[in-house]
Amino acid sequence: MSVAVSSVLLVAGLPSLGAVAFDASPAASCTPGYTPCIANKASDVDCRAGSGNGPRYTKAGVVYRVRGSDRYGLDADNDGWGCER
Repeated sequence: MSVAVSSVLLVAGLPSLGAVAFDASPAASCTPGYTPCIANKASDVDCRAGSGNGPRYTKAGVVYRVRGSDRYGLDADNDGWGCER
């Protein structure tokens, strides 16, 4: 039996972000440095609401915690949060 686990973290001090979803996906298939998981399948991923050209886009309305290298450039202002528009 497989059980998917996810939780929601309310980020204090960042009211414009609202809820941030965290995904408990297996780390081996995720791109390091992003929470929730961004599948490690594409050379480029852009924020859904941004001006990027893909080929893949993040989930609409999801804010990503960015730690370490920002391979996809989702954290434009370098505050540790990506796709926070």
